[in-house]
Amino acid sequence: MQTALIILAAGQGTRMNSDRPKVLHEIGGAPLLAHAIRSGWALSPEKVIVVAGHGAGEVTRAAKAWDETAEVVLQAEQKGTADAVIQTAPALDGFQGDAVVLYGDTPFIRGETLEAMAEARAKHDVIVLGFEPADPGRYGRLVMQGDDLLRIVEYKDASEHERAIGLCNAGIMMADAQVLAELVAEVKNDNASGEYYLTDLPALARARGLSAGVIVCDEAETLGINTRAELLAAERIFQENARAAALEDGVAMPAPETVQFALDTAIGRDAVVEPHVVFGPGVTVESGARIRAFSHLEGAHVSRGAIVGPYARLRPGAELAEDVHVGNFVEVKNATLAEGAKVNHLSYIGDASVGERTNIGAGTITCNYDGVFKHRTDIGARAFIGSNTMLVAPVSVGDEAMTASGSVITADVPDGALAVARARQDTKPGFARRFMDRLRAAKAKKE
Repeated sequence: MQTALIILAAGQGTRMNSDRPKVLHEIGGAPLLAHAIRSGWALSPEKVIVVAGHGAGEVTRAAKAWDETAEVVLQAEQKGTADAVIQTAPALDGFQGDAVVLYGDTPFIRGETLEAMAEARAKHDVIVLGFEPADPGRYGRLVMQGDDLLRIVEYKDASEHERAIGLCNAGIMMADAQVLAELVAEVKNDNASGEYYLTDLPALARARGLSAGVIVCDEAETLGINTRAELLAAERIFQENARAAALEDGVAMPAPETVQFALDTAIGRDAVVEPHVVFGPGVTVESGARIRAFSHLEGAHVSRGAIVGPYARLRPGAELAEDVHVGNFVEVKNATLAEGAKVNHLSYIGDASVGERTNIGAGTITCNYDGVFKHRTDIGARAFIGSNTMLVAPVSVGDEAMTASGSVITADVPDGALAVARARQDTKPGFARRFMDRLRAAKAKKE
């Protein structure tokens, strides 16, 4: 059975007190929208349709950054959830399969929950996600008759008997795509808000002789984000979940409460992550690697046996092969370091390639930017770059070549050669004492 995701992401989120669309606020280094998209991936969808409104351009860019196949449709006026789904009709015209409606501000829906909803479609034409909160409060109630969902009743419209129901509406629905389109077209806006709501669908389905059912999930999955405080609480939940999952997968973390993960962080078993490490988006750390304390990684790949840090920064495009060492106060950006290469101290390696077993001395910088363009530095295998070498790109250093400490390298260095690019030392005996004596005498006169 094919599946289409419909992700509602049109709201501004005025309670966030922000110019950004609500779904672009981040948890785990990724927009809320990305969390919804990744949840839906559990169903291997043929289509991903995002309904945008406020900040549609920004939402479109974010959606395609996380799923390049995503289609974005516009809800020009926010007139309710059913109206939002109506906007997807052209994109779903002729689609044969189910559609599931998700929310871009509800980041914790589990893939397993969506899979359970898909399985339940064998019994019912419409499936609604429900939950049983500790305090039902003002949630909409799911009125059941055995396994059948009769209707969803909003709290303000519910009788005392209905308000006593503990099963509440999480908002997520699944149905055949064409049936869904027909049902939302029948929704009326004769309510206090004058909006078109998906909550009418179960009753409309039953009026057609169709059935509706419920899958129940944990309350924690249904957390929606409406305020900065809720966003902060969600970040804490995400980090706790990510740390627990990493430990379960065999990652060693002496102080897991200090480690920050991103949505797509991937770490292999027996890797070691020391305290106060921050993972930005796009990081993979293979089994057996060690990330030492106070390091920051983003858009980087660290291979088996590599050691990073402490106090290292890997920026996007950093590719570390097996047994590479990147040490304290080293920054690597858009550079590949081949097997066994070492950059242990106080260096910047940007827009570069470093060959196997090459040693980069302390204070080395690849001078990659001329004020307009970026240029590459290529260093061969088993080379030795002396401390405080400036490599002015574009430039190459050959296999088994050397640069003398303190050199400014502006021309290519052939294989096996030594490059010295610094002024010859001139030593003047006694000059320092005489010079300081003159300065002290001058100072004494002024006093």
